[in-house]
Amino acid sequence: MTSPHRLSTVILPTRRWHEGGRDQWLRAEELGFHTAYTYDHLSWRTFRDGPWFGAVPTLTAAAAATSRMRLGTLVTSPNFRHPVTLAKDLISLDDVSGGRITLGIGAGGSGFDATALGQEAWSPRERADRFAEFVPLLDRLLTENAVTHQGTFYSADEARNIPGCVQRPRLPFAVAATGPRGLRLAARHGQAWVTTGDPKLFETGTPEESRAALRGQLAKLGAACEEAGRDVAELDKILLTGFTPDRGRPLESLEAFVDFAGEHFALGFTEIVVHWPIPDSDFAADQQVFERIATEALDKLGH
Repeated sequence: MTSPHRLSTVILPTRRWHEGGRDQWLRAEELGFHTAYTYDHLSWRTFRDGPWFGAVPTLTAAAAATSRMRLGTLVTSPNFRHPVTLAKDLISLDDVSGGRITLGIGAGGSGFDATALGQEAWSPRERADRFAEFVPLLDRLLTENAVTHQGTFYSADEARNIPGCVQRPRLPFAVAATGPRGLRLAARHGQAWVTTGDPKLFETGTPEESRAALRGQLAKLGAACEEAGRDVAELDKILLTGFTPDRGRPLESLEAFVDFAGEHFALGFTEIVVHWPIPDSDFAADQQVFERIATEALDKLGH
C-alpha cells in the first residue's frame, strides 16, 4: 500500500442513498480523494437519534456507483461483528468493488455498539483479548478456502470462503491501535496503521503536545515492527483527523490545512483523513473550503 502522501475522507452514513448519499460518494471520487471511508457502527454519539445506515450495504452501493476511488471502514470492531460472517461480507465487497476495499479495524470502545446486542460492555482488557483473537482468525478466513478454529471467543467450523478476495493474498488491513498489544497486531497483520491521536489531549491539550504524542505512537509502532521482524516503512500511517486539540481548525481554510498536513506528514504519516462536512454537527465545515482542500492541498505541499 505504501506510496506518496495521500488525502482521504470519511463519509458518515447519515443520508438516504437517493437523497444525497450517493452524490457524496460520487463527489468524493470526482474530487480525487484516495479513499472514502465510512464508520462501521450501529449508531454513534450525537448522531444516535438520527438517520444512520449500515456500513457494508453503504460501501456496496458506493462500490457500484464509483470506479476508481478506494473504499473502506474506519473502523470495524468486534463489538457486533463475528470474523466468519464479516469475512464473507468483505470478500463480496472486494468483488463488487473490483479490489478497492480496505478494512479499517480496531478493538472497539464503550459506546452504543458495545451493548446494542444486549451484552454487558466489555472491559478494556476483554476488548483487547477479543481483538487479539479476531484479527488473526479474520486473516485466515480471508486467505484460506476453508477454516476451522476453536478459540476462546470465536470459532469457525469448516468456514468456506471461495473464491477469496480479488486483492491477493487478501484485502489490506488498516489496524487502529495505540496500546502494545494492538500495535503488535498492526505490525504482524496490518498493511496500514490508524490513529486519532491521544484522546487525553482532546479537551485541554495543545497542538504541540498532540504532535509529540503522535511522534511517540509512531516510535512505538516502529518498535513493534522491529520486534515482529518487519520494516515499519511497509505500513501506511493513517491519521483520522477531528480528534486532536486542533479539532476542526484545519478545515477552516486551505492555508490552515496545508500547515496542519505538512506538520503531520513530517512526523511520518502517509495518509490524512478528513470528515466530509455535516452541518450543525462537530464536523461542520464550509463545503467550498473543503473541496478546495481536496483538490489543491497536496499540490501546495509538493505531492
